[in-house]
Amino acid sequence: MRQIWITKTGAPEVLQIREAPTPVPANGEVRIRVKASGISAADIMGRMGRLRDTPGTPFIPGYEVAGTVDAVAQGVTGFKEGDEVLAITCLGGYSDTICVPYRQVYKRLEWMNVLDGASLPFDFLTAYAALIIIGSLHQRDRVLILDATGGVGLAAQEICRIVGAETYGTASQQQHDQLREHGLVHSIECDNFDYERAVLDMTKQRGVDIILDPSGGVNWTKNYRMLAPGGRLVHYEASILSAGRQRSAKSILRTLMHPPTYSPQNLMRDNKAVAGINLATFLSHAERVQEWMRQIFAWYDEALFRPAIDSTFPFNKATEAHQAMQDHQNFGKILLTP
Repeated sequence: MRQIWITKTGAPEVLQIREAPTPVPANGEVRIRVKASGISAADIMGRMGRLRDTPGTPFIPGYEVAGTVDAVAQGVTGFKEGDEVLAITCLGGYSDTICVPYRQVYKRLEWMNVLDGASLPFDFLTAYAALIIIGSLHQRDRVLILDATGGVGLAAQEICRIVGAETYGTASQQQHDQLREHGLVHSIECDNFDYERAVLDMTKQRGVDIILDPSGGVNWTKNYRMLAPGGRLVHYEASILSAGRQRSAKSILRTLMHPPTYSPQNLMRDNKAVAGINLATFLSHAERVQEWMRQIFAWYDEALFRPAIDSTFPFNKATEAHQAMQDHQNFGKILLTP
């Protein structure tokens, strides 16, 4: 079988295709012949050595796949050979064949194509956990989505639209029309404008109820300021660490030198909450994640959303795929196909 390895930390050129024996599923696993693998910001960060949950190099990135079950081991219930599925892989997803614990595998709906299937697990589960579980999203909540064109940001917009929340999102000016077509209510220029002032002006100084923050660094303090009483600031994926072709020493230093200054006393005084999301550590609570995925599937089944897909690249173009995502050239998911 073929796999894409991160041979060492660095630029996209460190990705390398290698051949390996076809794996045999262990007890409780199914083997999937992969038809599409999703690329996430975590893959970019892992390649650059900025993700704590990755092993040392070399390793195989990839958190989500879609394909066909072709082998089922003992201890597996609910799956058989030939099932069309998607799965959370928690690394290893850049493979044309992979064995996955069956509790992390989900049967695709008959009308769910393979590209949609590979686009769902990482971004939509992260957005769901951030908004619904941690953020306690309600109708008419005002939600600020930083990096609104990222995978989690686009998924968050879909969830907010379904629930009936009012969305604000930061993006480059040239992407605003696309975001509004995608359902974003208020788009904010992020390159040359202070989004804090824009948000406060738009909300008549009331602030927002939820902020999804993948950036960190100098933004931590002002994001906290923008929360209305009862507001929730939810952190995920420090994507500022993956901007540009190489690791940005300036960005990394700025992020690390501006840690949050929240304290229990401040949180109680301000009636605000601060939380974080790491989807990989949720996987040990499989029943909870399965419940979230059932709701995402129900929304998909009702045609309330479809994931935004930008492009697909074959395995031998993985370097170009990573570069496109790292340079923010995409609007929607980038996928790899074996």
